[in-house]
Amino acid sequence: MSTQPRKTTKTGVVIGKKMKKTVTVLVERQVSHPLYKKIIKRKKRFLVHDEYEKCKIGDFVRIIETRPISKRKRWRILEIVGLSPDEIEAEPEERKE
Repeated sequence: MSTQPRKTTKTGVVIGKKMKKTVTVLVERQVSHPLYKKIIKRKKRFLVHDEYEKCKIGDFVRIIETRPISKRKRWRILEIVGLSPDEIEAEPEERKE
């Protein structure tokens, strides 16, 4: 019986798509300052593997930790949670046609 830790998942926004099969995802989290107890936003960028190149800039995605794919890529797309605002506005037009 192996006791492997569960793989971490994070939710973020796609902010870049300039590489093949790779997107840049911005993950934002809120932490409490240790001394002043004020809520602070912390942001971090992740290079994420997008095998089928379905993600577009502005999409909300869930990413999961995986084996190293390249020097900086250690995450892959698990699912697209929400579409970008541009696509949401374009959908009603497509339905009318």
